[in-house]
Amino acid sequence: MIGVCLTTLYISLLGPVGTRRVVVDKLMAVDALVSLASAVLSFMSMRSRRHGTCFEGYAETVFIAGLGLLALGAVVLAFAIT
Repeated sequence: MIGVCLTTLYISLLGPVGTRRVVVDKLMAVDALVSLASAVLSFMSMRSRRHGTCFEGYAETVFIAGLGLLALGAVVLAFAIT
């Protein structure tokens, strides 16, 4: 997912400079951090003996939020590059 965010950041450079491009850049940067947090929580769920199921639930929630941010960024990017 972080690779997809980076690819989207570079694709956004094709569009004209404007507020939409800045929004896409910031959104994809935040989404990369959300994806990293999801991966860390998933790793913690595999390693933790006592709180594994709790970390797993958090990881799933953060992952779904990251997918939502990625979809939102794709929609904004689609309208930014015309």
